[in-house]
Amino acid sequence: MPQSFSRSMLAIAAALGAMFAFASCNTRDPESADLILLNGRVFTMSWPDPDPNGIPSDRAPYRDGQWRHDATAVAIRGDRIMWVGRDDGARAWRGANTRLIDLNGAAVLPGLHDSHGHVGELGAAMFKVDLIGVRTPAEAIARVKRVADTLPPGSWILGQGWDEGAWANRYPSAGMLTRAFPDHLVYLRGLHGFAGWANDSVLARAGITDSTPDPIGGNILRTVSGVATGVVTQRAVALLDAAVPPLTVKQASNHLLRALDSLARAGYTMVHDAGVDGLHLDAYRQLAKRDSLPIRVYAMLSARDTALARFWTSSGPDTSTASKLTIRTVKAYYDGALGSRGARLLEAYADLPGHLGVSGSGYGFDTSVVAAMMRSGFQASIHAIGDAGNRETIDLLAAVMRDASSTRLLRHRIEHAQVLTPTDARRVADLKLVASMQPPHAIEDKPWAIDRLGPTRILGAYAWRTLRRAGASLTFGSDFPGSGISPWYGFYAATTRQDTAATPGDAFVPAERLTIEETVRGYSTWAAWATFNERSGGTIVVGKWADLTILNADPFTTLPSRQWLDHGVTFTIVGGRIVYSAPTTDTATSATAR
Repeated sequence: MPQSFSRSMLAIAAALGAMFAFASCNTRDPESADLILLNGRVFTMSWPDPDPNGIPSDRAPYRDGQWRHDATAVAIRGDRIMWVGRDDGARAWRGANTRLIDLNGAAVLPGLHDSHGHVGELGAAMFKVDLIGVRTPAEAIARVKRVADTLPPGSWILGQGWDEGAWANRYPSAGMLTRAFPDHLVYLRGLHGFAGWANDSVLARAGITDSTPDPIGGNILRTVSGVATGVVTQRAVALLDAAVPPLTVKQASNHLLRALDSLARAGYTMVHDAGVDGLHLDAYRQLAKRDSLPIRVYAMLSARDTALARFWTSSGPDTSTASKLTIRTVKAYYDGALGSRGARLLEAYADLPGHLGVSGSGYGFDTSVVAAMMRSGFQASIHAIGDAGNRETIDLLAAVMRDASSTRLLRHRIEHAQVLTPTDARRVADLKLVASMQPPHAIEDKPWAIDRLGPTRILGAYAWRTLRRAGASLTFGSDFPGSGISPWYGFYAATTRQDTAATPGDAFVPAERLTIEETVRGYSTWAAWATFNERSGGTIVVGKWADLTILNADPFTTLPSRQWLDHGVTFTIVGGRIVYSAPTTDTATSATAR
């Protein structure tokens, strides 16, 4: 054989080998994972729901009263889960550029949702004086003074967090703030936004005088002689809000990003923002367009922003999942809050005879706006607290669904569903409504809730087990910034119904406690259903979004206790991206990532 031919054959063989090697590489790389998580305690939540009493399904990884994780590894490519199972199987998906992380036994859950919060308010609160936990007006003034001493005269000072429910029997006065801060404009919002306290300078800016009439659904508190005290409640808070200089879109974006980053650090992969106005929606849409949202946002449009509501009624919902922003829900307030005695009750408040609270048109609720948006394809999410407020809300939703059959499959929600009669709990289930509830409310409201409702009605408050037995769908959140956002706090509240200082056995209506499986589902599987995302999220299954919450302890195998409140999050992963890594894991990750 000629040498030249031999060399030619070798060259051809080498070329073919290179081609095959290149082809092999190209066919393997698209099939390899970008990220593989190993040595975890993975709870896929892919088995059937527990029964109404919380007893796990026969297909759950639960035997002899003990939970076991049902996988140890997850492989991710792009924004999707590509494999779930044991470590040895996961390694088969390793490619040249795959990142491996040893979780060292951390618990892996489907991405958690906070199903009810106020993102703009949380972000704004980070720029305000923090009044959470203050017990007296004097303590609040002392915190504000530390800020006032650093600001020039004429500056605004905003604060938030004093508890309008706990202070309801001893609200402070404008005079206290005016004497302490004669040269500043001081406005302090209540913990849940249902009360506001301002000094004389802010009252003047808001146009509130002794003769100003109460707005619909709100109260300007006055002395016996008719002098405005400087405290407003319920819908009157809007008068003080309107006096504050408006935000720019850039400022609103900064607030949103600060809040969303804090939610990512807490372990949430999605938040349901309960009441987004036009300004904040513009900010969200700009952030989404730039792919700058760290977690997914399920935006509930504020029915109080009538221009916004009219626009979206005409255009219809945006149900695309191409970005992390979904716009398919309208949020409205039907009644006030229980703590400040604004919730509408069927019978008078136990601690205020003759007073029933306020609801419906008396609280500024516009039925025509909400009904029109429902008919346009929007899910309705209606704030309802009192037993009368909930009954009337159920009646309203039932009437619209009866008259417009297209609205029946929209998974309408009652936000809070805080006090229900047994009959109305069953109606929530029969109408296939979602009870969007906040476990922390039960333990935070405990000091005064029995006073408001009395010993009988309290049995129908924060009634998670009652709703489960009725067959209703639940989804859980925190109602931040009024409550802490840690999911461990929510887990603790739902499974113990004890306040953070309680001793064992001191539970608040213990019959309404939930199991840890039900609680985790309320923040994940059921939350995904409430947002129409059960095919994309809610369980750790191949093909679904790679949205994962990785905890530094296992809630399924540790007994609920006060120690849960000290636990945290190791990683938050949204669409395959690690959006939060706990500082203590950075070194460990670099050592175990291969």
